[in-house]
Amino acid sequence: MGRNTLETSIEGIRAAWGPLSTEVIAACRRHLESLLDASPTEDWLSALHEDQPSSKEMYRDQEHGFLLLAHSEHAGLYRPPHDHGRGWVMYAVQRGEIEMGSYARIEDGNGGVKLVKRNAPLVRAGQVQVYLPGDIHDTRCLRGPALLYRLTDRDLKKEDSEAHRMTRYVARGDIWTADAS
Repeated sequence: MGRNTLETSIEGIRAAWGPLSTEVIAACRRHLESLLDASPTEDWLSALHEDQPSSKEMYRDQEHGFLLLAHSEHAGLYRPPHDHGRGWVMYAVQRGEIEMGSYARIEDGNGGVKLVKRNAPLVRAGQVQVYLPGDIHDTRCLRGPALLYRLTDRDLKKEDSEAHRMTRYVARGDIWTADAS
């Protein structure tokens, strides 16, 4: 029996895996783009379309530690600015449209922190967006239900719960600032 697109993409990511580099990012992007071209008749993808899970682990690599998750999001869902600590992440939109804002963290002379929004590209079906360690972004589902894949170089949920390395931001008036909690 032949491999499906998910298995082929995972195999390609595993083969290209290594320390963060331009080459690793380019290879992972290519394999995620291939995943986005999967036929909706493949069992795993038709199940995602039918079930629309808010979060589903598709693959966890025991050797390299990376994860591939699928997320279904409804129009209007907003995730405030955050970073991924030491980790990096790639979002691949299979269907729908997601606005992904990027921010710079600015510190004032008194040690206060605020975010300045750089841009907010629309990531449409078939596109991949990359965030490297320290990059700050938010997401807003503009057209849903959206289905996106999230490839992370490590288990970010575990790392955040144990080492608290991720930074989340909160709005105070019109200014985004580091969450002090």
